[in-house]
Amino acid sequence: MASLQNQLRGLVYSTEHGDICPGCRYPLAECSCAAQVEQARIEALDGIVRIRRETSGRKGKGVTTVSGVPLPEAELKSLAKDLKKRCGTGGAVKDGIIEIQGDHRETLMAELQSRGYGVKLAGG
Repeated sequence: MASLQNQLRGLVYSTEHGDICPGCRYPLAECSCAAQVEQARIEALDGIVRIRRETSGRKGKGVTTVSGVPLPEAELKSLAKDLKKRCGTGGAVKDGIIEIQGDHRETLMAELQSRGYGVKLAGG
């Protein structure tokens, strides 16, 4: 992380270009930081989709998480919508991880395998 001095010295707004990205110092319309972060996230994956059930930090309510899906954010949201519809429940996409409310590991595993993904059940 940049020091406080570096954070305070940077240009934040320009009347010529509008808002400026703090990472690359280009106008937000020309900034490619988000695309680079998304590409790095996809390249770091090993090609195996992991499905696990979690309850930590959710007051005992269980959710099924699907991680490691090698798709861009827009397609990941579309996949999450289809999976939620298949399970008949709610959910969300957070930081590249799909969260489905309830324990639907077997249903999700069958659905993702039919779509051609290599799937593993993770956790106990």
